[in-house]
Amino acid sequence: MVRLLRRNTAEYRDAHGRFPLRRFFSILFGPDSPLPNLQDVRDLAAHLRWFVGAGPRPQFDRFTYWEKFDYLAVFWGVTVIGISGLMMWFPLTVTRLLPGWSINIAHVIHSDEALLAAGFIFTVHFFNSHFRPEKFPLDTVMFSGHITEAELRHERPRPYARMEAAGELDKLNVQGDWSGWKPIFGPIGLLFLATGIVLAMAIFWAMGRLLLS
Repeated sequence: MVRLLRRNTAEYRDAHGRFPLRRFFSILFGPDSPLPNLQDVRDLAAHLRWFVGAGPRPQFDRFTYWEKFDYLAVFWGVTVIGISGLMMWFPLTVTRLLPGWSINIAHVIHSDEALLAAGFIFTVHFFNSHFRPEKFPLDTVMFSGHITEAELRHERPRPYARMEAAGELDKLNVQGDWSGWKPIFGPIGLLFLATGIVLAMAIFWAMGRLLLS
């Protein structure tokens, strides 16, 4: 987000060099921003209709609504785990202000938030990123940093249409062959995925035993 703001600093000012808030917020919540906006609500509703066969597949922008959720969930998780961790780290200081049972609550929140984060990453995030039919079994963009023009047109039709209309597609064309690196990074990525799946199964098994005991 900071990189986005720095890159678009010149766009905040109008022809007279002023700094209108309307333009700032249009960029802050625009199509190239990872912050949620009303279009994400529309995309979610359209996606749910598509899931049940009640509408066409929605066209997504640079960031989808679930990617924005993943992005913001990191800040929520860091805040919750950080505060609860500090409470357990300095229990004497905390209990001067709060009752003693607050440490027990912090312990529950700290452990459950960690399991929730790990379980979400190893299930929902893995499916969205790697286990979709068009990406299975591995999306190598996490290693290469690039996607093909066909993938961009299929997965992100809105930014593709904007860049095509502005004549910016040729500027983004990167020459080079990634196929030579796939035999190296492919097995590494699959190993990471397999490790995550095993850990997710262990989490669900442990939680199931806890609930049934």
